[in-house]
Amino acid sequence: MASFATQVIRLSLKAVSAISPAAAGELAFRIFCLTPNRKPKNGKERTLLKAAAPLMRQSRKVTLSFAGGWVSARHFQGRGGGGGPRVLLTHGWGSRSDYLSAMIDGLLAAGAEVVALDWPGHGASPGRSLTMPQAVRAIDAAWRHFDGFDAGIGHSFGGAGLACAAGGVLCDVPARVPAKLVLVGAPSEMAWLFKGFGTIMGLAPAAQTAFEGMVERLSGRRVEGFDAARVLGALRRPVLVVHAQDDKEVSADHARRYGAIGPNVELHWANGLGHRRIVSAPAVIEKIVAFLGESEERARLRKIA
Repeated sequence: MASFATQVIRLSLKAVSAISPAAAGELAFRIFCLTPNRKPKNGKERTLLKAAAPLMRQSRKVTLSFAGGWVSARHFQGRGGGGGPRVLLTHGWGSRSDYLSAMIDGLLAAGAEVVALDWPGHGASPGRSLTMPQAVRAIDAAWRHFDGFDAGIGHSFGGAGLACAAGGVLCDVPARVPAKLVLVGAPSEMAWLFKGFGTIMGLAPAAQTAFEGMVERLSGRRVEGFDAARVLGALRRPVLVVHAQDDKEVSADHARRYGAIGPNVELHWANGLGHRRIVSAPAVIEKIVAFLGESEERARLRKIA
């Protein structure tokens, strides 16, 4: 059964749609982009933040500006003299870079230099809304500030954001393509999110069209153009996709869609870890570190074998 808040929003959108489907679509989009309260929701999240604090204090806070706003990032120098890859790390919807502390620690231990980005409306970044065009612009800002990245690692929305940025989906932002990409529990396209939200909210067809049309108004590209799997299929860069078949937030079908792209994509199942625990699992972190350290020739030979 839908929550009371959802029922109220449905009724409100229905009333607005009866007068103006376009206005209903615009209102639905504003609700869709609204980010959750960034305060810890429970004791578990408070414990995670407290545990992450010592590691986060080892970083340098960086402000990254882009057209329409700015975001905060944490810059961690590699341990042991560095020399490892420079990695851009992006979190999922409703999360923050602090919750990726186990991943950050594992990458630093392997000698990587890490830049952990907080999306607009998340963590230390301002705002209360987030769109994919904003995410692509934030990635571009990080790329310009740090003069590029050897690898990008993204969880959930963060993975899709990295893929879309690599595909140059915005006409005024150049494609930002790292040598390797890692997508953890990431959706393979944005259209399914819009269809699903429209269904939950009971949007009439005309209002749904207006809702999806907001993407084109913001980016110049239809929502179908934000297709991460199609982007990676065209790039042919080494990609590691990590997903759990028991993921209840992003269906494993998205991972299979990535896996069907071609030999440049390695699909690794991390079953039993769901959607959130997967980013801090030691076995997953070890797999990612190994992938980043693997040469392209070794990867090619292993796939042939």
